[in-house]
Amino acid sequence: MAHGAPVMAASGPSEGYRTGRVVGLASTAALGGFLFGFDSAVINGANTAIAAKFGLSSGVMALVVSIALIGSAIGAWFAGRLADAYGRRRVMLIAAILFAVSAVGTAFPPNVEVLMAWRLVGGAGIGVASVVAPMYIAEIAPAQLRGRLGSLQQLAIVLGIFATGVTNYLIVNAAGSSTASWLLGLEAWQWMFLIMLIPATVYFLLALRIPESPRYLVEVGKLDEARKVLDSVFTTDQSEKVKEIQASLDGEHKGTLADLRGRRFGLLPIVWVGILLSAFQQFVGINAVFYYSNLIWESVGFGEDQAFLTSMITNAVNVATTLVAIALIDRIGRKRLLLIGSSGMVVMLGALTLLFGTATQVSDGSGGTEPSLTGGMATLAVVAFNLYVVFFGMSWGPVVWVLLGEMFPNRIRAAALAVAAAAQWIANFMVSTAFPPLAEMSLSVAYGIFTAFAVMSIVFVKTKVPETTGRTLEEISAEVQGAEPAPAKA
Repeated sequence: MAHGAPVMAASGPSEGYRTGRVVGLASTAALGGFLFGFDSAVINGANTAIAAKFGLSSGVMALVVSIALIGSAIGAWFAGRLADAYGRRRVMLIAAILFAVSAVGTAFPPNVEVLMAWRLVGGAGIGVASVVAPMYIAEIAPAQLRGRLGSLQQLAIVLGIFATGVTNYLIVNAAGSSTASWLLGLEAWQWMFLIMLIPATVYFLLALRIPESPRYLVEVGKLDEARKVLDSVFTTDQSEKVKEIQASLDGEHKGTLADLRGRRFGLLPIVWVGILLSAFQQFVGINAVFYYSNLIWESVGFGEDQAFLTSMITNAVNVATTLVAIALIDRIGRKRLLLIGSSGMVVMLGALTLLFGTATQVSDGSGGTEPSLTGGMATLAVVAFNLYVVFFGMSWGPVVWVLLGEMFPNRIRAAALAVAAAAQWIANFMVSTAFPPLAEMSLSVAYGIFTAFAVMSIVFVKTKVPETTGRTLEEISAEVQGAEPAPAKA
């Protein structure tokens, strides 16, 4: 198919769209996801060096890793309001700036406190990007492509994680170790952070060139401009679509956090669904893989170089399975993918729980013991580990971001997405902070807890998650609003 050629929708409204145009816009927005993945995972390669340089205990090191997630929660919390006040595109530019200054700050910290402060700033960039990218993509994409385009956010995230793994591995091999001096007299771990300046600059320059979201433009009364943006995406006149968007917003004031209030448990049911989707995405333990995989493999007997290589393979698997999700999400639906992923994760996490629980215990050099995996046991663990990533990468990784971008009514999308994303980062913080001491106690217990949450996620998806495949945002908005009780009056 020629790049940019008009494509007729296979289902739903009989309406053509320009593939090249819409993919280009969605890809630019998703670059925030690349930086999100890069910045969140870069610490994995620098863990050992930072702990050695500043003499940090495992508890303090866990805080260095996870404090970025506090910044992410703060960034996500305010991103929705900023996006409603100033537009989606301007907020992307803010995120790019936060990533850039964080890259420099974390590369040159005089002490661990300053390092954590810059990690907090970078985390805010992650949080902002986690809200504005899926929001923009959902608002610009044709219904028939929205799942695949929304999945670009997760693809960009895992590509960012993979890029971090590759650059960290190459830097460590070139320098000799993560603490060795390398180019310009800087230590290898400093370059791991500093290299993020490149994608941050690219993101900023590309975000300058894309148009504003048409739904935001309608919201602020710029109807002609909104129509021009939609006309650039679709092959037919979009005057009626502008009227449809306007009708979905008419009579409503600009959404705020107060509009999320409901009669049950303080929030509208659909907001709780978003919060719990975000929480389950983290409580199945995926970021324990990407933040601590090197340390996990070193703790069970792998050398530093072997641990880096194993983690890089895992990151590559994550990229490949996200491509599978992009191919499937608009064909078999969001709910079915989530259920397949949860079921597979239950099996693989259960296998890891058993493997770590029955491994030979050896001395850890400080009076305690740790599991040691060798031969066939080590191979089984690596296979199970990567299959777990496969099941996550084809389901909960991309599908949650797609659902968060599309399932909320137009009026509350920005505020609800901000709350759900903030909840995700708080859950991520809880897992990332708790995992190191829990893993020191028992990797089997840690993975047993993740298994239990994977089981619970199946029940949640079956009973609470709506199916949104192939429907316009306005159709989803109408159904969700019709299914929910009116919010309680103040």
